[in-house]
Amino acid sequence: MSLRLRLTLLYSTFMGGILLIFGAAVYLLVNVILLNQVDTMLAGVANDITDVTRVNSVGELNVINLPPLDMTSNAYVQVWGLNGKIIATSPSIGMLSKPLDPVGLETHSPIYKDSYLEGARLRVLSVPLVLSGRMIGTLQVGASLGVVDATQGNLISVMALIAVIGVLTAGIGSWVILGRALSPLEDISEAVDQINRADDLSRRIPYHGRTEDEIGDLVISFNQTLERLESLFTSQQRFLADVSHELRTPLTVIKGYMGMIKASPAVQENPMLVQAMDGVIQGTNRLHQIVNSMLDVARLETQVTTPHLEAMTLGPTLRLIQKDYAEDLKARQLTLELDPNINATPPLLADSELMKKVLDNVIVNAIKFTPDGGRITVSAHKVNVPGRGEVCEIRVKDSGIGIDPENHIIIFEKLYQIGKVELHSSGRTKFKGGGPGLGLAIAAGIVKAHQGKIWVESKGYDEVNLPGSTFFIQLPFAK
Repeated sequence: MSLRLRLTLLYSTFMGGILLIFGAAVYLLVNVILLNQVDTMLAGVANDITDVTRVNSVGELNVINLPPLDMTSNAYVQVWGLNGKIIATSPSIGMLSKPLDPVGLETHSPIYKDSYLEGARLRVLSVPLVLSGRMIGTLQVGASLGVVDATQGNLISVMALIAVIGVLTAGIGSWVILGRALSPLEDISEAVDQINRADDLSRRIPYHGRTEDEIGDLVISFNQTLERLESLFTSQQRFLADVSHELRTPLTVIKGYMGMIKASPAVQENPMLVQAMDGVIQGTNRLHQIVNSMLDVARLETQVTTPHLEAMTLGPTLRLIQKDYAEDLKARQLTLELDPNINATPPLLADSELMKKVLDNVIVNAIKFTPDGGRITVSAHKVNVPGRGEVCEIRVKDSGIGIDPENHIIIFEKLYQIGKVELHSSGRTKFKGGGPGLGLAIAAGIVKAHQGKIWVESKGYDEVNLPGSTFFIQLPFAK
């Protein structure tokens, strides 16, 4: 749930709570006012009745003036004697002989009470009639609360309607206002996504609002951070490129001299020296390869390398790689099989030299993590990708140890390796198979520069059952 939606719901709920409290207060206030008005009217009618009520010579009640009862047609009046007989009633009450409030007949002080009589809700005032300290009867005056109930019902409907309109208005208003207030944050998020997708630290977040508020401070701070990161990253890549470039020349010289020393008669006569020189030359070649890989990474990350796109056929490049590793494959009894359909694959739009590096690194990775006697197959297929149309999908499948699903993405990062860790006598650890962990990172960088896509699929890492892995490379066809 977005921040904008959460804040909108919060403000709408807050407004609904305020309207609920306000509505309850208004309802209670109106109810008290209406009941006070009814009670006042009942008290006035009761005073009028008691003023015309008298007792006869034997002490019995006698209402001697009934016409005032007709003036209170909205009130119901009953006068009860002590013997439970009704003495007088108002014309509006008809032939009703039941008391308006049975409990009120037992009271010894005036009391207001709600009563239900034949389905009607009444407000009844019961007043005891006392003569010389002796109770001689009870006067009950009642009024229908139908108008009060109708008023309360209408009030609830109106307040509910007002609450709904208020909440909707608050929600819509909050959504619009928050949209304008949070739009700079959306711009920041979009700019950061673009920076992440393009790996371009030179971009800055645009902001056209007030610079003295919190969002303005955030944008300024973030842009300053990007500027420092760009400076550090550029310095690091420049240093890496310079070091790699400077190391290549002395390594080439060392390789040349080692070859000359190994070819000398004095060395050839001593097998131990020949073996030692072979180890030195092998290590120098390995170091030369690492330096070249570091230089390739530096060029890709600083976007110095620009692919020279042209029509390229896969068959010759793959056969050349197959020839380069023929001896290693034979020594380990590995099979590198090329799908015959590769020869019929239409030309790709790619840089042939860079794509050879990609295929070389991916195939070398498959050779490294496939046990002796395994099989590696390379095939090419036409696939239809939504939004891109028909592309060439190169698949490199091995019968090796596989890759855990959580490592399917990070294997294309620099200096990351998958393999068994071995502990040497020196106390240092080394990944099985060696290597600087730059091959797949270089391959991913080159494929990205070609506007292509590379990924891997594998069921998991298992050195016993050997689930294998399949690397996929998608590249556009040449038109």
